[in-house]
Amino acid sequence: MPKFIERYVRIVDAVNYRIGRVTMLLIFVMVSVLFYSSITKAFFNPALWTFEFSQFLMVAYFMLGGPYSIQLGGHVRMDLLYGSWRPKTQNRWDAITSIILIGYLSLLLYGSIGSAIYAVEYKERSYSIWRPYMWPIKFIMVLGILLMLVQAVSQFFKDLAAALGKPIEGAVPDNVSEKGI
Repeated sequence: MPKFIERYVRIVDAVNYRIGRVTMLLIFVMVSVLFYSSITKAFFNPALWTFEFSQFLMVAYFMLGGPYSIQLGGHVRMDLLYGSWRPKTQNRWDAITSIILIGYLSLLLYGSIGSAIYAVEYKERSYSIWRPYMWPIKFIMVLGILLMLVQAVSQFFKDLAAALGKPIEGAVPDNVSEKGI
């Protein structure tokens, strides 16, 4: 593979690895918000913002953690035939499915950008009693989809190189497997 592709893979993997590691901490923030919600509901006037805010945190956790999951091979796979194939055949199939994923994420990115622009232009708010603005979470969704897209391209290059017998090493630390956690 050309050097610029190897550099792209290393940069994208390093960025998404770091973002994924930081994103893992959002689960603690979400649990704290839900704990606060439980306490206020039991002993005080319930806070109106906690449920929806925890949903927004879960969206951020899911969207920003997606590229990290792609990188580590943590997504669910149908192993009906895949496990019995040779590694080169698996890499070829992974490259094909990466192309499909890139197409899907491209369409998703296009739609999410339009939705985020709409949220800003029309000052879109949630329909709940708290009524937060929607643009922050929509921009996080755009960022998450964009990071997933560039990670899917990185994964495609790694799968293609492995299928050609010239694997590219990503920027995942040695103690973390790229085909599972």
